[in-house]
Amino acid sequence: MEETYLLNVEGVKKKILHGGQGELPKLQDGSKITFHFQTLKDDFERTVIDDSREAGMPMEIIVGKMFKLEIWETLLSSMRIGEVAEFWCDAIHTGMYALVSRGMRRIAEGRDPLEGQKHRCGMGNMFDYHSTGYDDLDELQRTPQPLIFIMELFRVEDPSAYKRDTWAMSKEEKLAAVPVLHSEGNRLVLRREFAQAAAKYQEAVICLRNLQAKEKPWEDGWLKLESLVTPLVLNYCQCQLELGEYYEVLEHTTELLQKHNDNAKAYFKRAKAHAAVWNEREAREDFQRVAHLDPSMAAAVKKELKQLGERMRKKHVEDRKRYQGLFQSPQGL
Repeated sequence: MEETYLLNVEGVKKKILHGGQGELPKLQDGSKITFHFQTLKDDFERTVIDDSREAGMPMEIIVGKMFKLEIWETLLSSMRIGEVAEFWCDAIHTGMYALVSRGMRRIAEGRDPLEGQKHRCGMGNMFDYHSTGYDDLDELQRTPQPLIFIMELFRVEDPSAYKRDTWAMSKEEKLAAVPVLHSEGNRLVLRREFAQAAAKYQEAVICLRNLQAKEKPWEDGWLKLESLVTPLVLNYCQCQLELGEYYEVLEHTTELLQKHNDNAKAYFKRAKAHAAVWNEREAREDFQRVAHLDPSMAAAVKKELKQLGERMRKKHVEDRKRYQGLFQSPQGL
């Protein structure tokens, strides 16, 4: 079982470490493959670069959508369920690994793997971004080299058998998913399940942002998508207000207002977040902008300003008492 042999691919060697079961799975475009992997340098120490077990979750890839590292599909297609195998791959197959690893690490961190990328090919993005954000990957990017992959195949699912992750969806699938996610978020809000609702709104925003990255900013296609993003971001911020995540609200509303400085609802939510963290001046300025931009919200603004004034007065009284206690001389001295 440990005999090393060549796959029918130039620059690849395979060693079976543990045999699998059954026939070779039939892969088709859109199939989901679940497996654990280790990536090692081909040096004396066999330095570990990535390890999905350390990340705490198995890796999942979609056939035909694997960030330009096509060799992984070839390697996995040679494995049976339950098999553990070691593959040595020459540098002709590993030149894009740094970018692929960057995406996988972002997924493991709960981030969008396409965050910040321009609509260009993988190699173009490599030149646009001189750093991947990870020192070890920057080294691989500068000096492509042979790598060793140790893989354990768990399962292969047909495209119809699972819910596809946002990043793996086609344009049409993303557009179709947005209203569904929006509706699910609204339903969860009615049940006051704000954390779950926020996750739905966030997923919908990621779908749209990925599509926006392929459009020219401020042109018709981009603006149409932006009109769908804005209410989702506002809903997300409302959930974060309910959850007490005020600085999260400040970040997202400020980003939104940098593009749309006439959005009264964004100012209103930012004002409430400022008020919650005792930024009185900023809160008052934002509330006043709301009343100016949308007179129909004047009553709500008046109520919020009254509550802010009462909270600030109470805080000032409590602060004075606290400071008096600090500087008061102990009796008998």
